Amino acid sequence: MEEYAREPCPWRIVDDCGGAFTMGVIGGGVFQAIKGFRNAPVGFRHRFWGSVSAVRSRAPQIGGSFAVWGGLFSTIDCGLVRLRGKEDPWNSITSGALTGAVLASRSGPLAMVGSAMMGGILLALIEGVGILLTRYTAQQFQNPAPFVEDPSQLPPKEGPAPTSYQGYGQYQ
Repeated sequence: MEEYAREPCPWRIVDDCGGAFTMGVIGGGVFQAIKGFRNAPVGFRHRFWGSVSAVRSRAPQIGGSFAVWGGLFSTIDCGLVRLRGKEDPWNSITSGALTGAVLASRSGPLAMVGSAMMGGILLALIEGVGILLTRYTAQQFQNPAPFVEDPSQLPPKEGPAPTSYQGYGQYQ
């Protein structure tokens, strides 16, 4: 069951890194805008500029963190595809777990195990939902089988078969 066509692995890493950066900047920008607006002094002008300041200072950092996660995830995923020789959900789940472990490695082994479990569980949930949606939509949009009657089961026709179209005005 092929999901959709993706680029080859070297380009996939760059593509996923850029996509993750974009998601991080947009999501982090929205979050920081709300946070900056709420934490600014009273007055619309102060709140607006507090929001803008928070977005300008933190959104690129959040985007960079997302890009690092996406790049490492794609690199591990491509390595697993090359190592195992097939692309399946287990690669994504394992990549999520290994990415979580590698990114938490500076915090010690306990944090690595916790992050690996969270990454693996999160990716397992994402892959599971994707598989369920694919199966549901495949059943929903499946072409129905054509209705074919068996001629031997049809009732016999009454009277002789028409040989000409004399009764129809359009054929005269």
